[in-house]
Amino acid sequence: MSNNAIPRDFVKNVLQNGVGRYVCQLKRITFRFCKSHGGSRHMRDFIENNLLEFTQKNPGVVCYLQPRRHRPPSVVAEFLNGRREVMLLSGKEVPEICKWVEHMRTRSGVQIVNMIQNNHTETPSTQGIWHPFMFRDSEMAATEFPSKKFSQIQVTGKTATDLVLEEQLKVSSSESSDSHIEGK
Repeated sequence: MSNNAIPRDFVKNVLQNGVGRYVCQLKRITFRFCKSHGGSRHMRDFIENNLLEFTQKNPGVVCYLQPRRHRPPSVVAEFLNGRREVMLLSGKEVPEICKWVEHMRTRSGVQIVNMIQNNHTETPSTQGIWHPFMFRDSEMAATEFPSKKFSQIQVTGKTATDLVLEEQLKVSSSESSDSHIEGK
C-alpha cells in the first residue's frame, strides 16, 4: 500500500465529547453471520455467550442480527456522524471479536487519516530523544535490588537511612539541649 492511498488531513483542535458527559458515538451495530457455515462458528458463539452482556452494558447502542446464507461473518458499525464501517471477522475467535466490537464502541466514527502538521523539519531534534534512563548507569539494569553498591552515597559511604537517622539524632539532641537551657 502506498502512502498516497491513506487520506491526509491537518491536525485540528477537537472539541470535547458531549457537554458535561460522555456520549457514545456508536449508534448501531449489525452482526452478519451464516447459521450453518463453519466460518461463522465463532460469531455464533459470540452472539450466544457475549452479546447479551454487551447490550446490557451499552443500552444506547442498537444491536441487529442479520443471518446471511453462505457469507463470511462481519460487523457493520454506524456512527452518529453518519459514517459506516464494515469489518470482516472470518477466522477471528470469540475474544478477538469481543476486542473488535469494543474497538468499534469506543471509536468516534471519524475517518482514520494520516495527520500532518503545518510545520515541518528534516531534523526534529538536534539533542536526540530524551528518556528517563538516558544518563543512568547501564549496570543498574542487571542488578538485583536492594544493592549495597547503589544504596550507598558515593562520597561518605553511608546509606540514606544512616544519614536520616543522624539528622534525626542531631535535631532531637538540639531540642533537648534547648529545653534544658530554657529550664535553668
